[in-house]
Amino acid sequence: MQARQTPSRVLVFSQRNLTSIQPFVCPHVEFEDVIAQIDDVDILAPRFNPNTRRQRIAKQIAYHSHLKLNPGIEPASIEGKYDLFLAICSNPTDLLRVHAAGHWRSKCRKAVCLIDEMWAKQIGHYKNYIRMLTEFDLVVLYYSMSIEPLNQRIGNKGLFIPPGVDTLRFCPWPDPPERSIDVYSMGRRSAVSHHALLNMAKEEDIFYVHDSTSADRVLDPAEHRVLFANFLKRSRYFIVNPGLIDQPTIRGNQIEVGNRYFEGAAGGAIMIGVRPDNDVFEKLFNWPEPMINLAWDSSTIADVIRECDKDPEYQETIRRRNVEQALLQHDWMYRWETVLNAVGMELLPKAQARKQQLQALAAMARNGGSPSSVPYVVRAKGIGR
Repeated sequence: MQARQTPSRVLVFSQRNLTSIQPFVCPHVEFEDVIAQIDDVDILAPRFNPNTRRQRIAKQIAYHSHLKLNPGIEPASIEGKYDLFLAICSNPTDLLRVHAAGHWRSKCRKAVCLIDEMWAKQIGHYKNYIRMLTEFDLVVLYYSMSIEPLNQRIGNKGLFIPPGVDTLRFCPWPDPPERSIDVYSMGRRSAVSHHALLNMAKEEDIFYVHDSTSADRVLDPAEHRVLFANFLKRSRYFIVNPGLIDQPTIRGNQIEVGNRYFEGAAGGAIMIGVRPDNDVFEKLFNWPEPMINLAWDSSTIADVIRECDKDPEYQETIRRRNVEQALLQHDWMYRWETVLNAVGMELLPKAQARKQQLQALAAMARNGGSPSSVPYVVRAKGIGR
């Protein structure tokens, strides 16, 4: 646990010290780091090797019984008292790690669990893990369509909060770099659209950046996010699609707004891909033309890009507006504010200072680098504010 000179009011359970960190954990670490910057926080980050036989056995036992075995978490001593405990889990099986991390419940007045991926179709499968949520006062999900079926099992503890992003890290301003990457694609992709972009790169000499390996771990989560942000700030187009768009056997008919939409907007790339058929998307991206809608497995992506390239002024308007609204709506600070409001706590002054910084950068993005030329306009509150 990190020692602090002043009393801390928040204890955060972090998986940053896993011996093998997968890419999807990196946004969690980023959120934790932003919270630590704007609140009084201690980080509880025990060491743990997830690639062990012990963990596999513990998970299987938890699936089939009420037993909660330690999956390999180092024991930790928690000193002092806290107003709030926060645990960010990739999926419900991570609750075994949280449970084994020490006697945090007796040390914290309130407890919140945030679960990144929980599909409604899988909730019954996780029934024994979900019983562990009784220790928490609030359960936050990134998936809006999973809240109702979860609440049917745990009472009205569930709250939808969308993913966020460290917009100060991803924002191109105050010194926007040249957008030297024409198209950037990472992670899950359509083979049809990918082939069309490969042909475009070959025939028209565009710079198409895409995954050429299947990565299952990162060396350093913070460095990974910095590199990702630098790619996005230099990209003209960024491919986005809903979570598990190509795996309906897992997600069913559920369509969710994943991290890529928030990251792409914050980086100022023109997002192109499937516009999520989910009511919350219209509330989250409640400004004109946040993205170019393109069907999954579309072979016309090159034509869409060529058409958009005919109007550079239109492109610049989209980019600046996306960055501006990401700064005003989708920074991790707003997500933390929502969590605090839900448990009856207030933002600290350093969080308010970050909010002012976000507003100043938003004005700069809107005005193309001259924040004083147009007065700042406060927008209506949306989800996550």
